[in-house]
Amino acid sequence: MLAAMSLPPTTTPSGDETPVRGRDDACPGALRLHPADDGSLARIRVPGGLLTARQAQALGRVAEELGDGRLDITSRGNAQVRGLAAGCGAELAARLRAAGLLPSDRHDRVRNIVASPLSGLDGAGHADVVAWVRELDAALCDEACLDTSPGRGELSGLSGRFLFALDDGRGDVAALGADVTLIATPGGGAVLRAGGPSAGAGVASVAAGGAAGGGDLWVRSEDAARAAALAAVEFLARARESGTRAWRIRELPAQHAVTADRLATRLADAGIGTEPHPGAPVPRPPRPAPAPGLVSGPDGRHALSVALPLGRVSAAQWRLLAGLASRSRAAELRMTPWRGVLLPGFTPDDARGALSELSGAGLVTTPDSPWLGVGACTGRPGCAKSLADVRAHATRMVAGTARGAADPAETDAAETATAEAVADTGVVVAGGSEPRRMGGTASGGGRQGASDPLPVYVSGCERRCGHPGGRWVDALATGDTDYRVTVRGGARGDTPEAEDGVEVTAEQLADAVAAVRGTT
Repeated sequence: MLAAMSLPPTTTPSGDETPVRGRDDACPGALRLHPADDGSLARIRVPGGLLTARQAQALGRVAEELGDGRLDITSRGNAQVRGLAAGCGAELAARLRAAGLLPSDRHDRVRNIVASPLSGLDGAGHADVVAWVRELDAALCDEACLDTSPGRGELSGLSGRFLFALDDGRGDVAALGADVTLIATPGGGAVLRAGGPSAGAGVASVAAGGAAGGGDLWVRSEDAARAAALAAVEFLARARESGTRAWRIRELPAQHAVTADRLATRLADAGIGTEPHPGAPVPRPPRPAPAPGLVSGPDGRHALSVALPLGRVSAAQWRLLAGLASRSRAAELRMTPWRGVLLPGFTPDDARGALSELSGAGLVTTPDSPWLGVGACTGRPGCAKSLADVRAHATRMVAGTARGAADPAETDAAETATAEAVADTGVVVAGGSEPRRMGGTASGGGRQGASDPLPVYVSGCERRCGHPGGRWVDALATGDTDYRVTVRGGARGDTPEAEDGVEVTAEQLADAVAAVRGTT
């Protein structure tokens, strides 16, 4: 059986170099469309992944009526629509504005906010960060509340790659290597971290009430969102000073770094008090994505956690998700950085029936699905650089895994769920589907175990767009139906751990990957 550790869904640079950018980043947005081989692509920022049921329905109509009918969820909990026709940009923007999904044209690409998906739903964490999401998004789009000098620290100038993470104290999104991170602390308040540890490096013990890193600051809960926005203002000031046109905080030269002292001064000027949090961070494994299935809440309500095969849903599947959201008491849908969906607000009886509907539609609703642990880049035909249709090959690999399962019904379900994926045209421009568990039930209610095999990522070219951090099994296309399988990441960084990989055909991928993972 293939199984996988749950790793951070973003790929972060090593931080050893200070790039000098000669241009702005090319990240697509709702207004800046990206031309691809299968039509134009729009990336729609959804702060915290939070959608009302009506917004989810509007997003589905956009995908069906303007795009190819499918929706992709990115590693930042945003949405992507592919297959857009040339000249549809104005109509797309108008529809998104009407749905409240494009509150500021100038800030379209900078509203990159991930948040603990289960915050306020399961009784864990130290705060419900949904309010922080709303406040931070408002601060990004309306900079008047930041008391900055006109023309200085213009937040619309942030790169489309700049990321905010709002962690409720459980330590899930704090491990994603964001540029600015808020971590809720016991008793109220938050630790503000600028730059932070790289993805997969572990979360400081502040999430459990311990000391934070030496550059962290504590702020009051009511100041948290504004403090995070001002940390971005401070980054822009340091980037201008450095002359590097850096996109991310970690790219700044050391002499122009965003330091705790500089940030504390900026916050004080804005009337925000801070306290330093000295001490070395105590690493701990990042918390995994919510396991598929029922999530019990303290108020007797349940949330439904659903994983999407390769991060993609069909029009019919999205209509079902949006429809269930509208039937729930919460009338809300949350997209996660692990390319899943949470539907809160169900009674126990309603939750069981809804999960049955979702499973019947081919979505992942149990933590032992063979889909959990598989990731893939866009591949052909959506990406011209890809050597192979990696999504079709990843699908066959999953089906091969299911054929090895003891329960024939699981095999049939996996084959059914993969039917659409064989014809998929891809998922993202610069980020594929994040690997999650693939077969087998993790101990501790879905948490990763020390003996869990590595995640698997199938790539169409040497760029390996969207591959995970940490150690992972790399299945790299070397031709139309040929692959090289090896292990990458870990102590040697983003380099193979062995000089020679295993050369296989697409039909041999499932067995080859299982064999490689059995020796790690």
